[in-house]
Amino acid sequence: MVVVKETKIKCPNCGNEETVEMPDYVCVRIYKCPQCDEVFKPKEGDCCVYCSYAEDDCPAKQLNKDRGDQLKL
Repeated sequence: MVVVKETKIKCPNCGNEETVEMPDYVCVRIYKCPQCDEVFKPKEGDCCVYCSYAEDDCPAKQLNKDRGDQLKL
């Protein structure tokens, strides 16, 4: 499985989009928009800001989804 590490994250306040590289094994719980300085956190039930506001889930969640799919085979 190929893990997507670069994604676009979108500020829920001003709509600014920024391409970022996600860390492998760390859930990022706080993110500050470089345009409006809004500090935001994950939505309820999400592990990190990437899972809430980015085009792709974080690498840890991507890997867990792949393992779950393999277990169902």
